[in-house]
Amino acid sequence: MKTIDLAHRAACAWLVGGLLLAAPVQPTRAADTPAIPVVTASAERRSIARSFEFVGRVEAPERVDVRARVKGVLEEVLFKEGDTIKAGTPLYRIEKSLFEADVKQAQGALERGKAELALAGIQRDRAEELLKRNAGTAVAFDQAVAQEAQAKGATTSAEANLETTKINLGYTDIVAPITGRIGRTVVTKGNIVGPESGVLTSLVSQDPMHVTFPISQRDIMAAKKAGQVDDVKAIKVQIRFSDGTLYNQVGQINFIDVSVDRSTDTVVVRADIANPAGTLIDGQLVKVELQAGAPQERVLVPQAALLADQQGTYLFIVDDGKAAVKRVKTEGAQGADSIVASGLDGGELVIVDGFQSLRPGMAVRATPAPTLRTGG
Repeated sequence: MKTIDLAHRAACAWLVGGLLLAAPVQPTRAADTPAIPVVTASAERRSIARSFEFVGRVEAPERVDVRARVKGVLEEVLFKEGDTIKAGTPLYRIEKSLFEADVKQAQGALERGKAELALAGIQRDRAEELLKRNAGTAVAFDQAVAQEAQAKGATTSAEANLETTKINLGYTDIVAPITGRIGRTVVTKGNIVGPESGVLTSLVSQDPMHVTFPISQRDIMAAKKAGQVDDVKAIKVQIRFSDGTLYNQVGQINFIDVSVDRSTDTVVVRADIANPAGTLIDGQLVKVELQAGAPQERVLVPQAALLADQQGTYLFIVDDGKAAVKRVKTEGAQGADSIVASGLDGGELVIVDGFQSLRPGMAVRATPAPTLRTGG
């Protein structure tokens, strides 16, 4: 009986196992896995020029520290702080009365000197005439000549002193030596100012402005090659502000330093750029882009979309509602975008956020990113 029971159980087990093996395995349906929400942006194909980016600083070509050249009581401040001032515009006025008195005194001294010179000339002529008639002596004639020479010297000194007092009187009106924007005044009406007072205010020119930036020799050669030019001064310069916006004026390189900084192996380069609206401010930190070569069509994607692993750079795109991987090669930046040299044709939906847990083939639910790109 036991033998028959064991055989029966074995037969039942074999039958159940066979049924399980024969039953088809049901694959996991895509509908069973919820779509992952992602943020996307379009890979754009645009015509752009090859650019090289550096950090630079805006500098005014002319900067003047305004000082008092004579000492006196400040009667008036004649400008509004922050205004644009033309060359020759009065800025400060110092009390004139003492300097006008000095001019009159010097004029009086000059008149006395001229009178003494005239008298000395008459005396010399008389001494010469007497000497010719043998009625005078050579000593008297020599003394008359010497007195006339002394009178001439005194008159010359009086003329110079008068000129000096007139110059000092002119210095009581402190005028703008250049055209530019004026800063705040450090002195007010009623104070005594003079050469020892230091800087009263500063004046900086506005249009055009300089932009200086360091550049390595390797970058200089690369920019020449990309622009197909022999002289880097022929390459155009553009400025990008800290918020990513591009300045609407194009500059031109006008100076390359004659020596290399040995600590950084860079050369200081300077460009001129127009500033008609006063947008650029002296001392401002900006990004400098050298635009090299004729514009060419390139695919641009947001830099936030790029990922990297041991095989290189890649990104996720949305393909038929699913995530797919695209291997790409990049060739620099264009504002907030990266330039894709190969791997994309343009028009693909690139995932810029939400790819942290993505795997190829996963279903995704795409939402367009806000329009914040400033690559152009």
